[in-house]
Amino acid sequence: MSGRVWLVGAGPGDPGLITLAGLEAVRTADVVLYDALAPQSLLREASADAELMAVGKRVGAHTASQAEIETLMLARAKEGKQVVRLKGGDPFVFGRGAEELKACHQAGIPCTVVPGVTSAIGALAYAGIPVTHRGLSGAFMVINARSLGDGRTSWRAAAEVDTLVMLMGAYTLAECTDRLIKEGRSAENPAASIQWGTRSDQRLVKGSLGDIADRMTEAGLDSPLVTVVGKVAALAEDLAWFHPGALAGRRIAVTRSRTQASELVNLLEAEGAIVTEAPTIELVSRNSSPELWEAVTKPADWWAFSSANGVEAAMQTLFLGGLDSRALAGIQLAAVGDATAAALSRYGLRADFVPEDSWSAALANLPAESGDKVTIFQSNLSPPDLLLALKARGLAVLSVTAYENRAVPLTKDQEAALSEADAVTFTSSSTAQNLHQALGQEANLGGALISIGPSTSSALVECFGRVDYEATAPGLEELVRAVIEALEDVQ
Repeated sequence: MSGRVWLVGAGPGDPGLITLAGLEAVRTADVVLYDALAPQSLLREASADAELMAVGKRVGAHTASQAEIETLMLARAKEGKQVVRLKGGDPFVFGRGAEELKACHQAGIPCTVVPGVTSAIGALAYAGIPVTHRGLSGAFMVINARSLGDGRTSWRAAAEVDTLVMLMGAYTLAECTDRLIKEGRSAENPAASIQWGTRSDQRLVKGSLGDIADRMTEAGLDSPLVTVVGKVAALAEDLAWFHPGALAGRRIAVTRSRTQASELVNLLEAEGAIVTEAPTIELVSRNSSPELWEAVTKPADWWAFSSANGVEAAMQTLFLGGLDSRALAGIQLAAVGDATAAALSRYGLRADFVPEDSWSAALANLPAESGDKVTIFQSNLSPPDLLLALKARGLAVLSVTAYENRAVPLTKDQEAALSEADAVTFTSSSTAQNLHQALGQEANLGGALISIGPSTSSALVECFGRVDYEATAPGLEELVRAVIEALEDVQ
């Protein structure tokens, strides 16, 4: 298959604003070359084996030059790969997308352009500012705030248009406003500046053309910045609608494995959190291994599952061996917690026993009789507590490793995100242990350490000397509530 390039506009910050075509391109890409302003959470949509490369350009910090980006993009496409160039906003609105499209044409590489929501409209919409409004604004103009001396941009026209939107103006806003006033625009004209528009950490400053630059500086707003000048800017307060949740703008790190993290990430993002995935573990199923096949075909009175991962491994082993759930006739099922019971239900199976406490050791209370045969499906790191407790009751116990818990190294970006996080979540003792191993003795975790339960808390104390909050009950929703409570205390 020949290579191809997609120039995809990712939108201004909220990952939900990417188009269906853009999302499909990311999901099917072999290579994703992403900008600094493209929502990082969209990278989760890429396939596990896709090559992800940061090529963003910010003021004073260029990961790669434009020429280097185009060379890399074309080289990967010439290798026959499907390449997505993921760009913040829209590729053709000050995004240099036309240059990259031209480079593709000259190299004979097919290219598809997927438009995106530009911050010139999206950021204002999330601030309650329409670019047009009957009776107030019948036209709008978008301008590069760094174009003061380019000799091509008409600042006279900019001064006269109903609504003027200035992009990339964090460092030149005062010069731009002075120029507009000199060109005849009233210094009393309403104005507003928005940083990180459409994201949960969006910040808005209102004022007039004459003082918006000072107000922006006093408030500490920085790039990326969108500034709007015109009567519509005064509507921000009346039309405000965007109210992120309790974790708005807070940075939360998730250490759960990538395959398991999505539900927790979604819950945190629903509360407005900016989530970084820093998986410290990788779960590898041992389905159809000789040991697991022997375990699922061996007579038993009970199967006990300490996690949903064990359910998946056991059932996949059955199916790969040509069997199905009918092979479990006469076997009773024990599941630790609702998530594990739900995993069984997906296979049409109902748990016969779910302990009140959702810890694996609580499975020792399953209603078995002395001499019953019990098969436990666990990970390679599961402690022997459950096995010993069941044996102490006179039960014949077979403990089998259904999946392996492997440590995952962290990237430099993930290490930096962990050190800057307001809170770090831990869903098992292995996430704490593996993170400590990955960071070494110089571990720098300044944020709150949030645990899902007692065994995880013990591991955190052992590894990091502290645990700041523990969920009141096992479960991801309870863990998110613990994060909210922890950060409410440090505001």
